[in-house]
Amino acid sequence: MANHKSAIKRIRSSETKKLRNKYQHKSTRTVIKKLEQETKKATAVKKLPEAVSMIDKLSKNNIIHKNKAAHLKSKLTKKVNSLK
Repeated sequence: MANHKSAIKRIRSSETKKLRNKYQHKSTRTVIKKLEQETKKATAVKKLPEAVSMIDKLSKNNIIHKNKAAHLKSKLTKKVNSLK
């Protein structure tokens, strides 16, 4: 157990950040999964900007690596463009 006030506060704030990051990451994965399962192009085109925005936010906050973000965005864009 931590002995200093600052260490105790750091533990509390780290836990809060961990929960927030976990929630954001999981909700982004859900949006990505729904977009990948989409079969109608019109709906997919509407959902794509939301997914890209969420991926960018994860990347900006170092929850995922910037190259992974680029890979995900590229994959989703290809998928949406291939729909009829």
